[in-house]
Amino acid sequence: MKKTSSLPLVPGKVRSHHLSPTGIDGTTANARFEIQVFRENTFRVRVSNQKAWQANPYSVAIGPEENCFEFEEDADYLVLKTSKLQLWIGKGNLSMVFKTPSGEVISEEDPDFGINWLGTEVSSYKKLQEWEKFIGLGEKNGGLNRYGQTYTHWNTDHFAYGTDDDPLYCSIPFYMGLHHGIAYGVFFDNPHRTTFNFGAGNNRYSYFSAEDGDLDYYFFHDTSLPAILSAYTHLTGPPPLPPRWALGYQQCRYSYYPDKDVIRLAETFRDKAIPGDVIYLDIHHMDAYKVFTFDEARFPDPAGMIRQLKKLGFRVVVILDPGIKADTSYASFAEGSAKGLFVSYPGGKPYEGQVWPGWCTFPDFTLPEARTWWGQALKFYTELGVDGFWTDMNEPATWGQTLPNVVQFDFEGAGASHRKARNVYGMQMARSTREGQEKQRPDNRPFVLTRSGFAGVQRYAAIWTGDNVSSDAHMLAGVRLVNSLGLSGVPFAGYDIGGFVGNCTPELFARWISIAAFCPLFRAHTMINSHASEPWSFGEEVEAIARNYIRLRYKLMPAIYAAFYASHTSGLPVAKSLALAYPFDDRIYHGAYDSQYLFCENLLVVPVQSHQSLTKLYLPEGDWYHLFSGKKQSGAREIFWECPLNYLPVFVAAGAIVPMQSVTQHATDAHDGRIKLHIFQGKGVWQQLIYEDDGSSNAYLTGSWARRTVQMDHDHGLLEIGALQGNFPSSYTQAKIYFHGFSDQVAEVGGKRVKLDVGNIAFLDEIAEFDPLPSGDHDFQICASVPNLTLNLDASAQTVRLKGIG
Repeated sequence: MKKTSSLPLVPGKVRSHHLSPTGIDGTTANARFEIQVFRENTFRVRVSNQKAWQANPYSVAIGPEENCFEFEEDADYLVLKTSKLQLWIGKGNLSMVFKTPSGEVISEEDPDFGINWLGTEVSSYKKLQEWEKFIGLGEKNGGLNRYGQTYTHWNTDHFAYGTDDDPLYCSIPFYMGLHHGIAYGVFFDNPHRTTFNFGAGNNRYSYFSAEDGDLDYYFFHDTSLPAILSAYTHLTGPPPLPPRWALGYQQCRYSYYPDKDVIRLAETFRDKAIPGDVIYLDIHHMDAYKVFTFDEARFPDPAGMIRQLKKLGFRVVVILDPGIKADTSYASFAEGSAKGLFVSYPGGKPYEGQVWPGWCTFPDFTLPEARTWWGQALKFYTELGVDGFWTDMNEPATWGQTLPNVVQFDFEGAGASHRKARNVYGMQMARSTREGQEKQRPDNRPFVLTRSGFAGVQRYAAIWTGDNVSSDAHMLAGVRLVNSLGLSGVPFAGYDIGGFVGNCTPELFARWISIAAFCPLFRAHTMINSHASEPWSFGEEVEAIARNYIRLRYKLMPAIYAAFYASHTSGLPVAKSLALAYPFDDRIYHGAYDSQYLFCENLLVVPVQSHQSLTKLYLPEGDWYHLFSGKKQSGAREIFWECPLNYLPVFVAAGAIVPMQSVTQHATDAHDGRIKLHIFQGKGVWQQLIYEDDGSSNAYLTGSWARRTVQMDHDHGLLEIGALQGNFPSSYTQAKIYFHGFSDQVAEVGGKRVKLDVGNIAFLDEIAEFDPLPSGDHDFQICASVPNLTLNLDASAQTVRLKGIG
């Protein structure tokens, strides 16, 4: 007789169902289910074989809408319909089939075992569609297309990880699928260890599973991939607008000490006219690595040091590790123990693990009282003038890399073991830190950088990709990781420029910092006993290249700040995978092209290795201008391009408007009052937002901002600079407009004929030949003979007409 104990348990026939204003719920032979319609493009599917739901209270930021669907029923299906999506629920075995409004299949579960349990493991098996592609899934190595691979979500301290290793530090179980011109998204809201198989080892199914808990996932479908990603970030919460200084260059090392070295570091930036905004203090700032302390010998007057740094235009960000040294003479340990704020074994004895300070206890950030206590403890730093926090080791990490699964967490009163709580621990530490900043300094915009997180972490923190290695492979892997995080709702992300582990070569640092100038988080970092990673640490040539790209970053600040504001409102990334703009162009998924991306919407960045002086790249459809030379190229083709160390291949979409400003030494430094609008001739109507606020407070949430929309109608040669909106005074009193690719010599402004000036533009400064015997290696690229015009700005709208002016 054939054994059946190994067969999966399936829901079985639908026995009952009940309609509500937000969806349908019911029972089957072996399970209970609930379908909620959150929005017209967002459905929630929840199925359990237990009596009570096992919810994750941390990721979803909104509830379902009411009465936004229609219901139908026939002999075989229960059907929920909206204007964007249909869900057909098979009565025979509770299988889910998602369709477009016109009836095309988007995604369908196997009718026999699409939903199943093997012990406590729960899974959803979905039929592979022809030529289906899968993208996203957060901080995952590998290519843009995830097809044929398996991934695990289990937050892991992975020092010097390989460029194909999995899992890493952060878990975001959200992906998007594409086939036959159709796109969709799936978010599996289960914090246990989960597995996603995209056709690895089989040719029939993609599936996702969790080692325990409910099958609880959200399904998204809309007319475009960006609309689906926005629906996901609407569900899990939009990213807040970061302080402006956090978008500048950030310098870190494990570690800078004593205080005199920190001051000397800041002064060197200013002496060398290299812009910079942030200096980090790693674990050596602490007394014996104990959080909420300063080492009195190394930092006898931290408040005085921070005041001096602020006079130089630098903010200080300090590291926070969750490990609290188990020492009764240590106030943080004594307070946390007395209040019962640490994670514990069954029975209540606090768990202890070894980290930097020795044996440590760990705050239970799933306990509201522990989050409040942690936030109050930040007062130690905020009263000294610290502006931001870097939450590290928060997977949580311990020596030995193992927490016993029996360790208990509060989980908002529901209780959970380490198996359920691990993946949300880092996110809740970031939350505690942000909420603490908001209470301690309510007039200041918080900044938190975290290593670990889960879906929804974008509400609280930026992410960096952990302990990378100084190599070309890691440099390019970091680009793909940031692009993937952007596809997963985390727009503020970055990597350690130069690599954390190992010694960076001069050529590698030069190339890395040129790429990172177009990364949302712009931070250099390296570890102890390795080569320094300051811009001047690799010789005069690399210093000049680094200065050029850091200065370019600050010139682009109007575009970058507008992109972050747009991300705050839409959830879309600042560094955008080409898949968001060209999802069904097969070439973007192949070879090195899947590392190319769009920065601030219209700048096409082509990462190349440090040893390459010639590269093959792909220009998507449309025309493109090489940023540094102004050479126009047609798209939808592969080309070879020279890429000397001082010129990263960067292109601008024809039609685009790129706002820039004068170089400043830090992000809150005053510019010259002139907005520079670089307009690249193309077709159709293009728009660009110019957004301003005070850059530091939350007043923008209550209307304290200034906005203008700049629009270029290329077909009719009409430029419109919109009227100033908002009640914040604009810092721009003039506009310098550059018309790239235009042949016009005159314009009409305010009814008057104006002759355009013509001049050369260099986005990067010329690099000197430092050797007494010049090699001629440093070519100098300019955009030649660009027509331009200067306008005075006030609050009113202005129009510039080019076409047809004789």
